[in-house]
Amino acid sequence: MPAWLQSIIGNANKTEMPPTVSNPTPFGETQPTIPLYEEIPGFLQASYGPPSFGPPYGTTHMLGDWGGVQPWLQKRGLYLALDDYEDIAGNVSGGKRRAYSDAGQLGSTLDADLQKLMNAGSWSDDFWMHLLVVNGHGTNLSRLYGDNANQVQQIYGSRGNVVTHLVWAYFEKAWLHRKIDLAVGWFPSGTFFQNSPWVCNFMNVWLCGGESPTKFLPGSRGWPSGNIGGVLRVMPIRQFYLLGGLFAVSPHSYNGGISGWAWAQDNLGKLSTQVEAGWIPSFGRDHLIGHYKVGVMYDNSRYSDLYQDINGNSWVLSGLPVRRQSGQTSVWALADQMLIRHGTGELNGLVLGGYFGWGSGQTSQISQSFTAILMDTGAWWKRPLDSVGIAFLWSKFSRSAILSQEAAAASGLALPGGNYGTPYGIQGHEAIYEAYYGFHIVDGFTIKPDFQYVNHVGGTTVFRDAVVLSTAINVAF
Repeated sequence: MPAWLQSIIGNANKTEMPPTVSNPTPFGETQPTIPLYEEIPGFLQASYGPPSFGPPYGTTHMLGDWGGVQPWLQKRGLYLALDDYEDIAGNVSGGKRRAYSDAGQLGSTLDADLQKLMNAGSWSDDFWMHLLVVNGHGTNLSRLYGDNANQVQQIYGSRGNVVTHLVWAYFEKAWLHRKIDLAVGWFPSGTFFQNSPWVCNFMNVWLCGGESPTKFLPGSRGWPSGNIGGVLRVMPIRQFYLLGGLFAVSPHSYNGGISGWAWAQDNLGKLSTQVEAGWIPSFGRDHLIGHYKVGVMYDNSRYSDLYQDINGNSWVLSGLPVRRQSGQTSVWALADQMLIRHGTGELNGLVLGGYFGWGSGQTSQISQSFTAILMDTGAWWKRPLDSVGIAFLWSKFSRSAILSQEAAAASGLALPGGNYGTPYGIQGHEAIYEAYYGFHIVDGFTIKPDFQYVNHVGGTTVFRDAVVLSTAINVAF
């Protein structure tokens, strides 16, 4: 067989080897051990190759193989994980007022290998079902200190005051040695699109679970908001993939209702289309891996213009009906590159990364976002399973939003809001400076202190810049 053809269709006679675990946990640490139980196949978890298992979960367990329960379940095709995540945070200065909160969640995932479960034939090779439910609790610190545009706590938002909030429930099937993969059901689009192995290492929600501004648009609401839809991934070689997705757009404040289980919402006739292409090179003898991707989303729904009325003037001043804009678009580019390697894992080394996103400013309060990150493990000081990182996040509020706010302020009217909440003043831009250190205590148990400096709280100069200190504790049982 020609080498070029074999590289595309794969080698059906590969020798089965024990699974090697190198899984990004909630803070991007790696677990260079071979447990008694199997790992969940990486192709099912993320478009970029390695397992991601969705924020805030990893695939390691602090309680090991549960006294033999995990191997027993997995021999029957059932992969079960339980997780508790708590983030205790407070702004020690700045903002509307001093405040603190604990925002966290309990969650459980179930991944079922349907071929093993049903004892089915070859037609069910690489046929899986995925389920993730969470129970969120706590209060939103950013809202308490006056920031309606951003959230400094990764885990807060959109879960509702319910016992179980559904994040995803979908089927996934792969063909041709996992070169083609189809996912259909209910899941956040950010599970596949706008995802990279480092985004949830950082606390700020502008990054984790999809990036701003795309994740805050109805056509691509981020984790934990699911969407009815499907994603087709074609990955002919390990270094390249192409994604295409189609999702139903919910006109309601919450996809699937407050609990995520109400799939039969009304007015779901509009669609969001997403396309992403990715290149995953590996350079040199140290295999310095990189992830480079670009994507676009188009939603054919109609949305209210943030500034114009039906005649193109300010609706705040004229009192006329708001102009309805046809369609909403966003584009994004993510890139990261390992510069120095310290181990075999996807994130075992010094990694430089960044992100840029753009959204339709006529209908989105934030029109542009930019992020730059630098992260590493603790290998330099003999703590290879620890992680450390710094980030700069910046977002610009759209011209339409600003014009509308200026018109309202000049007339003594209340400032209008949008998809990022109601502002306390005229918005311009907001910048976040973040640094964290993740301590690996034991497998499945991590503690991460985090520092964030919030410049222009809520995109305004009404309040003093805020300093936020937090500690995240994650236990994967």
